[in-house]
Amino acid sequence: MIAVTDIAYVRYHAPDLAEMASFYEDFGMLKATQTTDAADTIYLRGYGDAPFINVIERGAPASIGMGFYAESADDLERLAREQGTTVEQSQAPGGGQVVRLKDPAGFLVEVVHGFTPAEPVAQRESVPGNNTLKRERYGQTVRSQPEPAQIQRIGHLVVSCPNLEEMLEFYTQVLGFTLSDGFYDGAPENLKVAFLRCGLGDRWTDHHTLALAPSRDGKARFGHSAFEVTDLDDLVQGSEYLKRRGHRHSWGVGRHILGSQIFDYWRDPVANHVEHWTDGDLVNDSVPPTLQQIGTDTMHQWGPEVPPVFFFLGPNLQAAER
Repeated sequence: MIAVTDIAYVRYHAPDLAEMASFYEDFGMLKATQTTDAADTIYLRGYGDAPFINVIERGAPASIGMGFYAESADDLERLAREQGTTVEQSQAPGGGQVVRLKDPAGFLVEVVHGFTPAEPVAQRESVPGNNTLKRERYGQTVRSQPEPAQIQRIGHLVVSCPNLEEMLEFYTQVLGFTLSDGFYDGAPENLKVAFLRCGLGDRWTDHHTLALAPSRDGKARFGHSAFEVTDLDDLVQGSEYLKRRGHRHSWGVGRHILGSQIFDYWRDPVANHVEHWTDGDLVNDSVPPTLQQIGTDTMHQWGPEVPPVFFFLGPNLQAAER
């Protein structure tokens, strides 16, 4: 078994690529270098050095799959050998090598290594703060204006699936994920949400890179994909910009409990659920996992109550198979 080190990107299908690109640019992404037919596929990047973080292919609205980073070329070869497949050359921006798998729900899972990093994009500095415990801003004012947030990277993905136990086994036993925290219903063995981090031992990593939950309609889909922005000011001014542009808000701004992220949720043009987040927890194997009873009061520490639109089911994987 290997341990992937982070999530790399997500894959969607949508019929109108120009409409999707327009939304995601408002959301804070940038167009990446195009290496395939622009009529069929678009690649979107953040401000960091990842060649791309979001792939949208032409087709019926659907969530398709995701990519993860392997730590080394040896790990990629080992994964391919263990899973009875081969290492391929990637034709995506940045190149490199990729191993392609299918998880038990049917999602395409790509594990990548050896790509050429992108040149980071110049950006606004994080706003230094002045609070009662720490003064950082002297002789400087804050004059933020609504504009697209500056997405740095993709941070995590939530997957709804009809086969939670099989999915847990695949992601922990094949890709090395480990449980950070979980929600159960009634009894601890009735797990409802598993928050999984990359299994990196003593190294600090995001509280969750992948979360798994049972689907409500028996179909596999992304619950949401989440993208890290610079700081709280960036998140809030990005939220205001999206509102002024007429995009569909879902829930926020607030702070989660498990993971502690400050969040803001939106819907893209085909109703995929996407999140801006900042200020999340970092954990390692010294931080023990917890299990707790699920409920709406376990979803956030502060912020507005969870609205009904948050639970609307977006495009599923099966839509791509029609």
